[in-house]
Amino acid sequence: MPIAVDIDVMLARRKMSVGELADRVGITPANLAVLKNGRAKAVRFATLAALCEVLECQPGDLLRWESEDGTVEG
Repeated sequence: MPIAVDIDVMLARRKMSVGELADRVGITPANLAVLKNGRAKAVRFATLAALCEVLECQPGDLLRWESEDGTVEG
């Protein structure tokens, strides 16, 4: 998938666990794991906004585009 998810990076910067983030955002740890591991097919803007609020970041800190061969354009 050409969209990479960097939730792990923000979790490490904030010294927060997946379980704590899931609780604070209001989603299940299983659904957060699907998103975190790049297996999600979609994410609601409300969920993205809640992630950004809790992690005090911008959507671009959590999501980035990669070409199919794994290189980052930009």
